[in-house]
Amino acid sequence: MRGYLCGLMLVLALCLGCSKEEGAPTESGEAKSEKLRIAVIPKGTTHEFWKSIHAGAIKASRELDVEVIWKGPLKEDDREQQINVVQGFIATGVDGIVLAPLDAAALVRPVRDATKAGIPVVLIDSGLEAEAGTDYVSFVATDNYEGGALGARRLGELLDGKGNVILLRYQEGSASTDKRETGFLDTLKKEFPDINILSDNQYAGATTETGMQAAQRLLGQFSDIQGFYAPNESSTFGALRALEEDGRAGKVKFVGFDSSEKLVEAMRAGEINGLTLQNPFKMGYLGVKTMVAHLKGEPVEPRIDTGVVMVTPDNMDDPEVKSVLLPDLSEYLEGE
Repeated sequence: MRGYLCGLMLVLALCLGCSKEEGAPTESGEAKSEKLRIAVIPKGTTHEFWKSIHAGAIKASRELDVEVIWKGPLKEDDREQQINVVQGFIATGVDGIVLAPLDAAALVRPVRDATKAGIPVVLIDSGLEAEAGTDYVSFVATDNYEGGALGARRLGELLDGKGNVILLRYQEGSASTDKRETGFLDTLKKEFPDINILSDNQYAGATTETGMQAAQRLLGQFSDIQGFYAPNESSTFGALRALEEDGRAGKVKFVGFDSSEKLVEAMRAGEINGLTLQNPFKMGYLGVKTMVAHLKGEPVEPRIDTGVVMVTPDNMDDPEVKSVLLPDLSEYLEGE
């Protein structure tokens, strides 16, 4: 009898313990559950653009009460590291992945592996050579072709439709900047046929330093230029530094892409004449929101456009533009 009572007490203790586990009903009849865990994987972690993406993701995580895990390669040319990060999250397990693919082709397989493992993927910033609704859930990004077209129109107008220009590309395999470069070239050739493109096949690479070196080579090769275009933050800043060292900053009409404090200062100083501005904060925010909506069974759009605008010295202090041009991210990134 004593053995029976001991056994019964053990069973009751185990049952009581089970009732307190996550996911078990509470006394109120409601079920407890762990927070959704969303991995957000940028192309890199150093540029201001990615810091804004991170801040937007944090804002969404606070509003939706989910956990965001931020992890990516240090530099934007480390494809293997980004692939390893994706594979690591597949192995350890998360509820969803929000990814800015470094390479439109190289990241296809890891994304498909995640989907097969039951981990949905939302793409942000840059596209993939894969199918929405099958390989990934949704693509949240700028209309990058239109962004490039805006840059071409701004530069063409500044030059009154004539002159010699240089396009410094960003990096091979980057789908977002490839579309910007294509939009720039298509629009310049179509709308400003008297503008001569001296070079459009050189790449800045992933850092400001490599961008500066590439721009210096081009400036050394071509002395008679009136316009210069760069398609992302690091290539823009690299080209700016090269123009400054060459003594042609403010003399060559210069249009870039994205923003940072130093780029805004250069615009105020007359060294940059236009910056195509996307909304990385909104991109990070909607990337996480879209993933959570999908995980909750809500319908989501396969393509979400986060907007793009041309910023010039004339409109840079407009309240709506200024809030995106130099956002205050301290509320979200302090302590991160």
